[in-house]
Amino acid sequence: MINPDRQGHRYPPAEPYQVSREAIREFALAVQAVHPAHHDVDAARALGHRDLIAPPSFAVVIAQRAEAAVVNDDEAGIDFSRVVHAEERFTHHSPIQAGDTLASQVTLERIRTMGAGAMVTTVVQISAEDGAARSTVTSTLLVRDEEDAA
Repeated sequence: MINPDRQGHRYPPAEPYQVSREAIREFALAVQAVHPAHHDVDAARALGHRDLIAPPSFAVVIAQRAEAAVVNDDEAGIDFSRVVHAEERFTHHSPIQAGDTLASQVTLERIRTMGAGAMVTTVVQISAEDGAARSTVTSTLLVRDEEDAA
C-alpha cells in the first residue's frame, strides 16, 4: 500500500556517477544518437566541449540510480512488480560530458491516489562536483493496486 505521508520526502544523495566515454558511446548507440559529438572527442571539442557530450536522455542512467531509493523505501510502500512507467521529463541545464562526476538526489515529489492505485512522481536533481546543475529528471510511475495487478 502506497504511503501518502512519504510525499515530499527527500532521500540522501546516491553514490556519485563517473561519466565515461565508453558509457556515452554505448548509450548513444543504444538510442541511435548519431551526432558525432557523442562518439568523437574532436567533434565534441570543435563544438566547444571539453570531451564527448552525452545524448540528452543519458540523464536517465543517473536518475534511475537515485530513484532506486524511493522504490526500495519500505515506508513508501511501492511494489516495483506493480509499476508501469507513465512519463519522464528532462530539464537540461548544461551538457553531461565524459569526465563528469555527477551527484544525484531524489525527492518523492507527489503521490496521487487513484482508483487503480497511485501516481508517484519523483524529481531527481543531477549536478556536477562543483555544484553546477546538469539536469532535472521528473518521472511519474503508475503503481497498480494489488487487485489490478493480476
